[in-house]
Amino acid sequence: MSKKSNPFVLAAVTGLLALAPAFATTSAKSSLKSYDKKFVWTAAAGGMEEVQLGQLAVQKAANPDVKSFGQRMVDDHSKANDQLKSLAGQKGVTVPTTLPAAEKKDVAKLSKLSGAAFDRAYMSMMVKDHKKDVSEFDKESKQAKDSDVKSFAKSTLPTLRDHLKMAEDTYSKLHHGSSHAASKKGGA
Repeated sequence: MSKKSNPFVLAAVTGLLALAPAFATTSAKSSLKSYDKKFVWTAAAGGMEEVQLGQLAVQKAANPDVKSFGQRMVDDHSKANDQLKSLAGQKGVTVPTTLPAAEKKDVAKLSKLSGAAFDRAYMSMMVKDHKKDVSEFDKESKQAKDSDVKSFAKSTLPTLRDHLKMAEDTYSKLHHGSSHAASKKGGA
């Protein structure tokens, strides 16, 4: 009977051992509190998504302002991602190296669009994402327990606020332009 249960036990132990390195780097060596670790991980995942979506915008957008915004996302978030990876390494925190499922879903959704439909969906997503980012970074800049994480959040916050303003302005132009064009068609 013990021979029959060995494959199951072996599989369970093997599965747990496979996870051990990830847990070791995030808990045993990490000097961060769980709240700060979660912020670092979430910010890294979100930053990777911003870069990939920005690359899509450069390729697929019809509107030059949307293309320009996408390039700015690639540039700014790549720089912030590098800083965050360095900080995470110093603190013993593992950050994602590939997009998590929810972020992959966003990229897949937008990659199916092009032209004006892409522009509207992308800018809508950027407004929503940057509102959330500004809120999270603002909170972390005030409440982080780790001074380096707090400093990263505080120094990144003005750029995120700029991104939010740019996203809102571009989104507004896209919708104002499309409603203006629609009212001209309706009036003709």
